[in-house]
Amino acid sequence: MSVSAVPTLPAVAEPLPVLGSDVRVPLVTGGEVGYAALDYGASAPALRRVWDDVAAYAPYYGSVHRGAGYLSQLSTELFENSRAEVGRFLGCRPADQVVFTRSTTDSLNLLAGVLPSGTRVFVFESEHHAALLPWERRADVEVTYLTAPRSRREAVEVLERALAGREPHGPALVCVTGASNVTGELWPVRELAAAAHAHGARIVLDAAQLAPHHPVDIAELDVDWVAFSGHKLYAPFGAGVLAGRADWLRAAEPYLAGGGASRTVARGADGRVSVVWHEGTARHEAGSPNVIGAYAIAAACRALTEAGFERLVAREQRLLSALRAGLAEVPGVKVLSLFGEDAPRVGVLSFVVEGWNSSHLAAALSAEYGIGVRDGLFCAHPLVRTLLGTDGRAPGECGAPEGEREQAPLNAVRVSFGAGTPDEHVERFVRAVEELVAHGARWTYRTEDGRCVPDTSGA
Repeated sequence: MSVSAVPTLPAVAEPLPVLGSDVRVPLVTGGEVGYAALDYGASAPALRRVWDDVAAYAPYYGSVHRGAGYLSQLSTELFENSRAEVGRFLGCRPADQVVFTRSTTDSLNLLAGVLPSGTRVFVFESEHHAALLPWERRADVEVTYLTAPRSRREAVEVLERALAGREPHGPALVCVTGASNVTGELWPVRELAAAAHAHGARIVLDAAQLAPHHPVDIAELDVDWVAFSGHKLYAPFGAGVLAGRADWLRAAEPYLAGGGASRTVARGADGRVSVVWHEGTARHEAGSPNVIGAYAIAAACRALTEAGFERLVAREQRLLSALRAGLAEVPGVKVLSLFGEDAPRVGVLSFVVEGWNSSHLAAALSAEYGIGVRDGLFCAHPLVRTLLGTDGRAPGECGAPEGEREQAPLNAVRVSFGAGTPDEHVERFVRAVEELVAHGARWTYRTEDGRCVPDTSGA
């Protein structure tokens, strides 16, 4: 399925069970309410199914690739089966490798470390910092930052021009997101991959925001690598994946030097140590692996597949339509977008409200309504500043008088959701924004360590 296609299958009627769905939180105005987790873009709650699978395995935990005992053998088998499960989820090709890492950031730093000397890297300035920053650490790699495009078609055209003009024609890599962590907009991954390959370049897909919301198929998209994190894919923290072509990974020095990555180590007559490194996935997985993290990712992949991922996508699109329709009725709300109103998106949306400090709005949503969202620049500073058109002016202080709050906001509010989100949470969020914009916050707030927090000094 193309990542720009919107499925027409019947929606799943109910959200998937997730941890924390029954958590209640106190309100600064008194009482408590069920917590509405609408910050999936940062970390999605773990699926109950994933947690139960991990708990069932936990008593059988043992060393991986090291021991002869039963638990060690069981853990090794589970670890490698998890690798195969993730490969199937991503539609990996027979020769592709699935390397377990700590996160998307770790995966892209690993790829940056194995680039051949002299590689040209092309990355849009609209990327998350995890995709924007790793390449600069290589003194022998040249990075070209591409201007944020204002349409999907322009994204392909900008890349084609940059690749056609590169000299010399050595190794090249394009790094692009599948879905923006700021706007939720889907990027034309297949078309960008075709453009990259037509000019002799490779492409890595940052699927941190795409994989939890939409099927990802490496072979269909024709990308060379995919990177994503477990904690955004309804699994607990601590593990990520880099999957794709093996040749650059096999040719480079190990990401970390140590046990597991080394096949043989010997000390020569000159007193120096010589090492023969593994050539497979173990080459870049030194140390004792995070078997529980890997198994949790595999369990999440399995759960999403068995639930019918396409139907989950259809349900999310219904929630997204309701959210956008609701916010469109609120005066002063501006939804951030690169590609325009009709661009296909996942369940991630950022916005600002005229006259409101975004941190103030997010704090009020939490303290007065029990709704968790995120405010800020979302580790995508160049993109958010481009979308806001800010000129460096500071916003009014949190809770400042009306006249001081009319300056251009330097940050935004992001609401994000997914397979575990009840309809009620989206409905409550829209009502809360409506009430805050119409009547203002009911509590007093102050700025503390750069954050807007309820002022409880007189409570």
